[in-house]
Amino acid sequence: MKPLLYVRRSQKVMSTSPIFSPQQLNTSVPHETITGVVERLTFYSSESGYTVARLVRPRATELTTIVGSFANIQPGQTLQLTGFWRDHPQFGPQFQVVNYRETKPATLTGIEKYLGSGLIKGVGPVTAKRIVAHFGLETLEIIENQIERLVEVQGIAKKRITLIKNAWETQKAIKEVMVFLQSHGVSTTYAVKIYKQYKDEAIATVTSNPYQLATDIYGIGFLTADKIAFNLGVAPDSEFRYRAGLIHALGEAAADGHCYLPQPELIEQVIKLLTTESHEPKENAIADIIKDMALKDDLIREKGEDQTLLCYKPTYFHTEQNLAQLIQSRLSQPVAQDMPRVRDWIERFTKSRQIQLSPQQREAVEIAAYSRVMILTGGPGCGKTFTTHTIVSLWQAMGKSIALAAPTGRAAQRLGEMTGLEAKTIHRLLEFDPKTMGFKCGSDNPLPHTAIIVDEASMLDLFLAYSLIKAVAEGAQLLLVGDIDQLPSVGPGQILADLINSGRVPVVRLTQVFRQAQQSAIITAAHQINLGQYPTIEPISDNPVSDCIWHGGGHQPEHGVQAICELITDLIPRLGFNPATDVQVRMSLRKAGGAGEAGEAGGEKRKFS
Repeated sequence: MKPLLYVRRSQKVMSTSPIFSPQQLNTSVPHETITGVVERLTFYSSESGYTVARLVRPRATELTTIVGSFANIQPGQTLQLTGFWRDHPQFGPQFQVVNYRETKPATLTGIEKYLGSGLIKGVGPVTAKRIVAHFGLETLEIIENQIERLVEVQGIAKKRITLIKNAWETQKAIKEVMVFLQSHGVSTTYAVKIYKQYKDEAIATVTSNPYQLATDIYGIGFLTADKIAFNLGVAPDSEFRYRAGLIHALGEAAADGHCYLPQPELIEQVIKLLTTESHEPKENAIADIIKDMALKDDLIREKGEDQTLLCYKPTYFHTEQNLAQLIQSRLSQPVAQDMPRVRDWIERFTKSRQIQLSPQQREAVEIAAYSRVMILTGGPGCGKTFTTHTIVSLWQAMGKSIALAAPTGRAAQRLGEMTGLEAKTIHRLLEFDPKTMGFKCGSDNPLPHTAIIVDEASMLDLFLAYSLIKAVAEGAQLLLVGDIDQLPSVGPGQILADLINSGRVPVVRLTQVFRQAQQSAIITAAHQINLGQYPTIEPISDNPVSDCIWHGGGHQPEHGVQAICELITDLIPRLGFNPATDVQVRMSLRKAGGAGEAGEAGGEKRKFS
């Protein structure tokens, strides 16, 4: 079976977290520096370093709450903190830490508390008291340069001195890494993540290849790694930079719905990305890097139908290949079925319920009886719902265990209401595990069902489709229901459309619009738009006849606000609807400026999208 190549263009808004400190990004926030001794920790996350602590400041009458990220923090530490004040609505004034550095305690009490805080393994409160009593204010200097003298303190043996020395060196390493990273403009939040990822190798890793951060650390992307590299003096034509730029461009393409990019387009985008005031990459240099990455399997190159080289991230390529092979394997095992008996059941079913199937609907039910994988598609009003319900009834009569699923909760709810059976989201059906960020159901733990129906299949992206097919048990049947002219997937790929266009999967396309649906101007307009025709929509009036009316009130957001307000306060109540409970306002984005605010004011907030 020829591999299915999925590509789709869509729009997706991306957001990133700043790696550079708020001081660099927002100079309007007043920053200041404070110094104090950590009294106690209210909260500390060993994974992220996020901390809420209480600080004793000189001449301050109350403890100060500090919030920020710290690689290692213990009571007794003396810290110099740079940041800004904010007023928490529940907990009051807090000092938000942007950068910090540790300083040595200046008093005997401070030294004793610092050593006995648990920061240094092998030294507890009792031992700390003995050390400070013996060495006084020179305690930290002795530990730094003459640590073997700790043997002078009663109860400290040579074995414990080795333990203390190792712990002290670890603290020094943490401080060196934090100072290095902060000196190059990295905020404490990401400096902590970098240290926890690389430990003592942090400085060496960041210095040799700062672009590795974009691969290894969540939240750090190419653009922020590029800024760090610039601060470190990495050359703009560095091979590391070119490679990272290629991976970033493919990642951005995936965010727009693409599984791959043709090589000429990829090169064009990378040149735009990497061009600076002093450097513009050459096309042949980028092409050479692509060729080298392909040889090392860091990037996959395949020839398209027109011999154009197509560039993939390896994960996307292998997932696409595996999905195609899985579907081919399933299609090669048709279900042995007594078709005369199936046709007899259809006759008895339709007659007992006094219903009639169109020729296309009857064909869909018959194919569903023997196909391992089947697609049911068609526009609005063509009977996909009714046909799906009939297939469910057939499978129930066959004694099959049926699972119903859809990509979203709302679609699953509609599917369940339509069939009278429980329906789940695909993530819930496959038992998504947030700890592993994967699914419990898969090839080693298949779904315990012999028939599975997935509605709104146009929303399946590459990775969700692969996870679903992989979890379908050998011998089970799968029905995909959807309309490629409706909601596309958020992730990369246009799975339903490509399966239909492949010509390998049985497809029944419903085209007949039924009488009841023909009476709806909404459905008529949808079909006209799909055919490339200008829709005929009734203009707004005091007595509209159609269920779809056009309000041509203007083109600016404020015009939309006025139109929505007029409809909700005037026309809708006169038509006999309750504007508080019977109205949904649809728009492309929730945050659609003034129009978005008007939409939320017009009805229940949870209903708007």
